[in-house]
Amino acid sequence: MNQSARAVVFFLALTVLSCAALGKRWQQPPPPSPPPAQEPAPQPAPSKQKYSHKNDFVIRGTVFDHRALSLPAAELRIRRSSEKKFRWETYTNSRGEFAVRVPGGSAYELVVRAKGFIEQARSIDATAGPGEQSLVFHMELASKNSKKEGK
Repeated sequence: MNQSARAVVFFLALTVLSCAALGKRWQQPPPPSPPPAQEPAPQPAPSKQKYSHKNDFVIRGTVFDHRALSLPAAELRIRRSSEKKFRWETYTNSRGEFAVRVPGGSAYELVVRAKGFIEQARSIDATAGPGEQSLVFHMELASKNSKKEGK
């Protein structure tokens, strides 16, 4: 065999061996991936304390004007008797009615204000725990010199 024929045979042999090696490589499954890093077991989220309404006290009522007509949009503010700041605020609906849920076990003060009327306040005893109290307010017209007029 001459030298050029040897080179062709060598090249063909090299090509066949390379193809065989590549074929085996493609047929072999890939090496297994390393196991994932061990993550700590998920900790349960700190349980949020759910508020139960079973001990609530409901304060409801109706506000009327000086002519015994329901008074819509009258402002009601409620605070614990032992506190200075009002913690609950609401307004009467179109029929002059309101309802507020507060935690039982305290004494409360409720203040009703409406523009052109004298502000009224009531004490509510909710120390017995859960329950309900209904109130009726009859607002009086404020005189021009009255300082207790609602805003």
